[in-house]
Amino acid sequence: MAEAFAEFATNRHLLTALSALFLAQVLKVLFDYWHTRSWKRALFLSTGGMPSSHSALTVALMVSVGIYEGFGTTLFAISAALALVVMYDAAGVRRAAGEQAKAINIIFEKLEDRGLKLDKKLKELLGHRPIEVIAGAILGLGVALTITAVF
Repeated sequence: MAEAFAEFATNRHLLTALSALFLAQVLKVLFDYWHTRSWKRALFLSTGGMPSSHSALTVALMVSVGIYEGFGTTLFAISAALALVVMYDAAGVRRAAGEQAKAINIIFEKLEDRGLKLDKKLKELLGHRPIEVIAGAILGLGVALTITAVF
């Protein structure tokens, strides 16, 4: 069991992907502060925003796998397909869900103005604009290239 955990904890592909995810989440908080001049530390654990941490994670994984395992391997094909699905979903389905949440929250506000009390607002920041997905992908690429060059 300890050996399996040690292998898991030292998996270069996983560590590269998680490093990209962590950096993207830190940058998300910093970019939001730069834009709003207000610290929102909760963004560190949230979805949506600039850059896409999902894109950063999956692209870093894909590039790490490609470099160490080979770009012609089945493992690379799987990680590339995963990255494409995640990025498409972030900019498509999840973004649409966020837009729907905004519309529903407006309806909720109007109902509350008429005296109907509702529990809570829906989360609106779910998906990404295409530029946020692209920025996350570039970040993931950069993290993977940097880590593989150093280690």
